[in-house]
Amino acid sequence: MEHAFSLVGKTAIVTGISRGLGKGMVLGLAKAGADIVGISVSNMQDTKEAVEQLGRKFYAIPADMSSSEEVERAANEAIESVGRIDILVNNAGIIRRSPAKDFSQEDWKEVLDMNLNAVFTMSSIIGNHMLEHQKGKIINIASMLSFQGGIRVPAYTVSKHGIAGLTKSLANEWSSQGVNVNAIAPGYMATDNTEALRKDPERSESILSRIPTKRWGNPSDLEGPVVFLASEASDYVTGHILCVDGGWMSS
Repeated sequence: MEHAFSLVGKTAIVTGISRGLGKGMVLGLAKAGADIVGISVSNMQDTKEAVEQLGRKFYAIPADMSSSEEVERAANEAIESVGRIDILVNNAGIIRRSPAKDFSQEDWKEVLDMNLNAVFTMSSIIGNHMLEHQKGKIINIASMLSFQGGIRVPAYTVSKHGIAGLTKSLANEWSSQGVNVNAIAPGYMATDNTEALRKDPERSESILSRIPTKRWGNPSDLEGPVVFLASEASDYVTGHILCVDGGWMSS
């Protein structure tokens, strides 16, 4: 079983890795033995040092994931830099909060470009690379809002519903050729994206009252799930959206 979960000799691309969930998943992959290609618009030095302290290699590729040209450049640079990509984690994302009646076209486009269009572009380029080798694991980051409507986050909700559909669509096409495509749907996690909710006593209490574990999730809670979906232990798992939510969806 230890071999089934091992990522020794593997290389993983993870987008949006400077902090939060991205950094948490990077550390999980590195602990399991993977070398990391980090793609982010933010400073990645802290994540790089943490990965190297675990004895793994780290390649940094600065890129603005809201730009299709930048996404294409970063994906191709990653392949050229390391030669073989075994794992892709599409984590980079943003959220904009506003009532739907006031939601701007600019915010709508920005969220969809980052959260959905970039994921398709990255998956297309890296997925084709994996198909050439007939092996690979793609892990998208979905959300509880892949299943629900949310409040005051119309673009984010649409993007995460799109991630669920894209995950299943790519899995249907690529799984027979050795490329598994799955998604992780984090619950309410203690990250920058949820800071406003955690600071609102009424909303925070309402959220926690529905979580059976009675706590916000932490980035470290994603380490095990991402390693499972990236490893041989999940070779017969594809097109699945794994909820890591403290029981939110069951309540």
